[in-house]
Amino acid sequence: MTRSVGTLTRADLAETINRKLGFSRAESLDLVEAILTHMCQAMSDGENVKISGFGSFVLRDKKERIGRNPKTGVEVPITPRRVMTFRASQLLKERIAKA
Repeated sequence: MTRSVGTLTRADLAETINRKLGFSRAESLDLVEAILTHMCQAMSDGENVKISGFGSFVLRDKKERIGRNPKTGVEVPITPRRVMTFRASQLLKERIAKA
């Protein structure tokens, strides 16, 4: 697999699809973009995304809270927001542990 230094890119994914499934480079990149667009749209609609054997992208709504500037000690309100976390599947955790 073609890899950038320490990072798996869209181009790397498309290259793998091209080699293993025989799609053209353009079709492979379009497929990667379509999957990522679909995932992003689902999350922006408030849905969690689960990829079996890989993991889950989970959305959480955080309430407003008081934070503190570490340099000055001044308290500041932190606005409510939605955050996304990734939880690796047990299968992925096991594969990483063996690597």
